[in-house]
Amino acid sequence: MATTVPPLPEPLDPGAANRALAPRIGSGRLYLRRFARNRGALLGVALFVLLVLFSVFGGLFTHFSYTDADFAALTQPPSATHYFGTNQGGNDVYAEAVHGLQRSLVIAVSVSVLTIVLAAVIGAGAAYFGGRVEKLTLMVIHFLLVVPSFLILALISHHLAGDWRVLILVLTVFGWMSTARVVWSLSTSLRERDYVLAAEFMGVRPWRIVMRHIIPNLGSLLIVNLTLGVVATVLSETALSFLGFGVQTPDVSLGTMLADGSGTITSAPWLFGYPAALVVLLTVSMTLVGDGLRDAFDPTSTTAALGGRR
Repeated sequence: MATTVPPLPEPLDPGAANRALAPRIGSGRLYLRRFARNRGALLGVALFVLLVLFSVFGGLFTHFSYTDADFAALTQPPSATHYFGTNQGGNDVYAEAVHGLQRSLVIAVSVSVLTIVLAAVIGAGAAYFGGRVEKLTLMVIHFLLVVPSFLILALISHHLAGDWRVLILVLTVFGWMSTARVVWSLSTSLRERDYVLAAEFMGVRPWRIVMRHIIPNLGSLLIVNLTLGVVATVLSETALSFLGFGVQTPDVSLGTMLADGSGTITSAPWLFGYPAALVVLLTVSMTLVGDGLRDAFDPTSTTAALGGRR
């Protein structure tokens, strides 16, 4: 008597369970659930929140301002009076760290948001309109990508006395091109989708199609790049300020603190150690958040399927 061999089971798809839940719980809650399962991402969020709280409320725990000078305590190590010690001019390093982190965060978040907005609008617009608009946009992007932007940033920032608002502007102007090219590449396929063609058939205006039907479908890419852009901006601002081309005195950023403490690493390590620790914590936190967002938006991610355990 012939025996029936049962069919082999289908290979396990790590993202199948998550995709099956999508219609029932909604894409937003599904992404949030994936993100919440990633322990590294949650650690990154916790670190970032603590850093933001420190930059906003840290000044309440000292009566010194970052501009105050205690000439009776020059280059003093950490103590009960000066929590992080003082620098060569008698300024309280703790107060400088609070203000410096606040300034660096404002610059980083502002630049990251502005560059993502520019990249999304320019890249998606060029892909949708096509023709001469697309060719001209790509020419500008490719030209700016080969320009030595760091040298131009340094010259402009130094010429304008290191105003942090000008620094935001120039970092934005020279920071949107790479993301815009990726957005353009993905948007060239989105412009042929049925919902875009249907909107055109219904007479929807072109820019409304770009803003309502193309850019929202790139949300996962833009959110991840927004997060990782904060890291890149922090490093750029720190490098410029460290070299003397970024934020200038009497203002303070983490980069200027690193520059001031670089020459006294052995004799007064606290001048370099505290701002360096803040930079490391900030970059690590945003990198973890960016990795968690990327895994949450990727339905085939093994990390997302296994609850964030690597």
